[in-house]
Amino acid sequence: MTDRFANFQPSLSGPASTGFAIVPSNDTDLPEATRALYVGSGGDLAVTMLSGATAVLTGVAAGSLLPLRVVRVRATGTTAGAIVGLA
Repeated sequence: MTDRFANFQPSLSGPASTGFAIVPSNDTDLPEATRALYVGSGGDLAVTMLSGATAVLTGVAAGSLLPLRVVRVRATGTTAGAIVGLA
């Protein structure tokens, strides 16, 4: 398959080129920092940001695409499901 954008530098505002399922964990970082998170099943989302800061996003709607650079989705405080990391 031809990729007409193969010679362009990827940017954070461009589309994701990979994705991976996320199982929330209090102890394990993601395989790579995300560009965004897709939340398939709504609820609360507890994350550790790329900066090291932590945040809890409450009432995230199902089908949300959140432009967050995260390194961990924490099990404690996360009730949302079907989470996909986009990078």
